[in-house]
Amino acid sequence: MNKRQLLQSFLAASAISFGLAPAFAQSPTPIKFQLDWRFEGPAALFLHPAAKGYFKAAGLDVTIDAGNGSGGTVTRVASGAYDMGFADLAALMEFHANNPDSPNKPVAVMMVYNNTPASVMTLKKSGITKPSDLTGKKLGAPVFDAGRRAFPIFAKANNIGTVNWTAMDPTLRETMLMRGDIDAITGFTFTSLLNLEARGAKTADVVILPYPDYGVKLYGNVIIASPKLIKENPAAVKKFLSAFAKGAKEVIANPAVAIESVKARDGIIDSKLETRRLQLAIDTVINSADARAEGFGAVNAGRMSLMASQVSDAFNTKTRVSPDAVWTAALLPPAAELNILKK
Repeated sequence: MNKRQLLQSFLAASAISFGLAPAFAQSPTPIKFQLDWRFEGPAALFLHPAAKGYFKAAGLDVTIDAGNGSGGTVTRVASGAYDMGFADLAALMEFHANNPDSPNKPVAVMMVYNNTPASVMTLKKSGITKPSDLTGKKLGAPVFDAGRRAFPIFAKANNIGTVNWTAMDPTLRETMLMRGDIDAITGFTFTSLLNLEARGAKTADVVILPYPDYGVKLYGNVIIASPKLIKENPAAVKKFLSAFAKGAKEVIANPAVAIESVKARDGIIDSKLETRRLQLAIDTVINSADARAEGFGAVNAGRMSLMASQVSDAFNTKTRVSPDAVWTAALLPPAAELNILKK
């Protein structure tokens, strides 16, 4: 070893001894994150900031996996298999109320879908034009579908009588509606509408009854975190949310570019179709009037309390949902970082 190398080694050792090691010497914090669904358009909200290196720049090593439903995401974060996730708030509330003794109940730390994307969809030929027309009809959806789970709230708000339910795999929902096996379906608007079009339906022939437009002001998807992570490393959660907000602002501004991050994870997606799906999500549940009024990422306390009560009743939970237990705003980025919605 020559004198120069010896001096460099001495200085590096001294820096570490006195706590002066550079930031890049620190290991990034690993975070396992699970989405609520497959790698489709809305997944760009998370895949884009990851692809741009925003999580990495914040000192986080984030792994993002596809999901198969919000209920599964909540359960996996609760089990410790994942640190954070993206899930429907109603599913999180249900888990809390039905598992009061669970030691690791996930907590919502940021609101993303300010309005539920759930709606009832049917075809014009059914003759259904308004919620009350659903009385006595045959509805179809997977048993875990958010719209189906929340349908009692929709029914109560719109004086809908008894309906008959048919369960099926998600891949068959829109097909069965097109075949006439069922009269209507529930689902996320930006998912089922495009699925119906892919099966030959014309947009003008699809009747959409969005829950938010008919008196059901439920919140939609939130970012959730395990209480273990929140307790042991709240800074990591804050960094994740800041990096996410930075990326989400770019996704909202330019969905077509952001969708490239989804294409990189699933090369067989139809980029044009998924860009439209993402734009629908942005327009209807992310950059909605309610979101602009309340501010991105935040919630309204009164609205949250009402939803907790509605979910407790509709889902017939073992205990009542506690709004304070399922949500915290303590880790949200500063207001300036959350100013990401288009006017």
